[in-house]
Amino acid sequence: MTVNMTKGQKISLSKSDGGALSAVRMGLGWQAAPRRGLFGSRTREVDLDASAVLFADKQPVDVVFFQHLTSDDGSVRHTGDNLVGGAGQGGDDESILVDLQRVPANVDQIVFTVNSFTGQSFAEVQNAFCRLVDETTGQELARYTLTGGGPYTAQIMAKVQRGAGGWTMTAIGTAANGRTFQDLMPAIRAAL
Repeated sequence: MTVNMTKGQKISLSKSDGGALSAVRMGLGWQAAPRRGLFGSRTREVDLDASAVLFADKQPVDVVFFQHLTSDDGSVRHTGDNLVGGAGQGGDDESILVDLQRVPANVDQIVFTVNSFTGQSFAEVQNAFCRLVDETTGQELARYTLTGGGPYTAQIMAKVQRGAGGWTMTAIGTAANGRTFQDLMPAIRAAL
């Protein structure tokens, strides 16, 4: 069963049978919005990038993005850069896989971001979403529709956080501006 998340909503990543999830995939999908012009509708390619920043006690310790596809310990892996988005079929255009059992014990939060590397605002993006999938079963656990139409070029999407009761996911949905995760660090820190 999928939970459609709203900004600020938190869900447990425990399985319905009481067990813990072992691996999850954060998927990102989008389309370039058609623009009306003198000669009708057309689209311009939009390169959105998904990133995951790993934190230990609110300090960044590693990052996974299109130029560093695997975390140093191997527990988080980006499946590759998509430069144009999808054709609206609803599939993931970029994915980040997280092996929760292999995440080092000192890492207590992983923050997922999306940014427009080519600099277009989210007003030029449609059908954008992030979703969390149980990588073992393929079951979609949560979906967060990224609000569009704004003048910003990035969004702090969500975070997974380790606590005494296991891992939880929180939909953040904070608009920001920047072409890379480095540009987003002040907004990411505010979401911790």
